Amino acid sequence: MYDLSGKRVWVAGHRGMVGSGLVRALQDRSCDILTAPRAELDLLDQQAVRTWVQRERPQAIFLAAAKVGGILANASYPADFLYDNLMIETNIIEAAFRNDVEKLCFLGSSCIYPKLAPQPITEDSLLTGPLEPTNEWYAIAKIAGIKLAPAYRAQH
Repeated sequence: MYDLSGKRVWVAGHRGMVGSGLVRALQDRSCDILTAPRAELDLLDQQAVRTWVQRERPQAIFLAAAKVGGILANASYPADFLYDNLMIETNIIEAAFRNDVEKLCFLGSSCIYPKLAPQPITEDSLLTGPLEPTNEWYAIAKIAGIKLAPAYRAQH
């Protein structure tokens, strides 16, 4: 178990539903919670993310940041959902690696599992069938991030 006591912990996506819940949960821990509002840090900008992580020196990162939307948004802007989410997670994971962040927790979503996955869903269901078409692009980006984190761990 990784102890957060005394650690600098960045919650990327702190204003979202999951990120704000993480911030509330972390307030009971003895850690320094770091946040970066969109006006301060563009997560799509690789250099800006690297510079921010280098300056702020988080020891742990909860990656809850993502471009999200409903069925209509996903259907109308598939490239944006795929590209933006790939950039956000790639920029943060790369910056974490480059700056020797001790722990990174990348948060997924139930939509990453096949549309017809057996219930209750188990982790080994990942990549065993077609995704729900209404959020496919978001799900593909999240799956890429889920695979990117252990790829960094394996290589580095």
